[in-house]
Amino acid sequence: MTKLIPHPLLSLTLLLVWLLLTRFSLGQLVLGSAVALVAGGAMSTLEPEKTRLRRPLLLPGYVLRILRDVLVSNYDVARQIVTNAPRRPGFVEIPMELQDRNALALLAIIFTAMPGTAWIEYDRARSVLTLHAFDLDGQQDWPGFIKQRYEKPLLEILG
Repeated sequence: MTKLIPHPLLSLTLLLVWLLLTRFSLGQLVLGSAVALVAGGAMSTLEPEKTRLRRPLLLPGYVLRILRDVLVSNYDVARQIVTNAPRRPGFVEIPMELQDRNALALLAIIFTAMPGTAWIEYDRARSVLTLHAFDLDGQQDWPGFIKQRYEKPLLEILG
């Protein structure tokens, strides 16, 4: 059963959502079942690496720092937009020490949640992260700031 339907709960949920979003008919049931089975099968190919927390006690402080930074960034971006303040948007390349895919994914989520920054690309061959910043003048040493404020604590927490 697990080879035919590797993720039965996921497939069933997808089928139910499909039927809720479309009119129920035999054709939609068949099509929704096919989509659910294919999506469930595709999900079985995704096997994330195991990540171990080396210093889990540092995690709450890191989360609080990120929440604070998100709030401050929201305020700064809103102020710049409302006041039409001059800004200098641009791209920043940051050499990274992080190699763990899960840690990099977490960092991508952090930058995506933070107004004023956008994760553009991570070049695994060069270990370089490219970010877009809404205003480069707000921080003079972007690579140093990102490495010190976000990467270094992640390296300590995840190892």
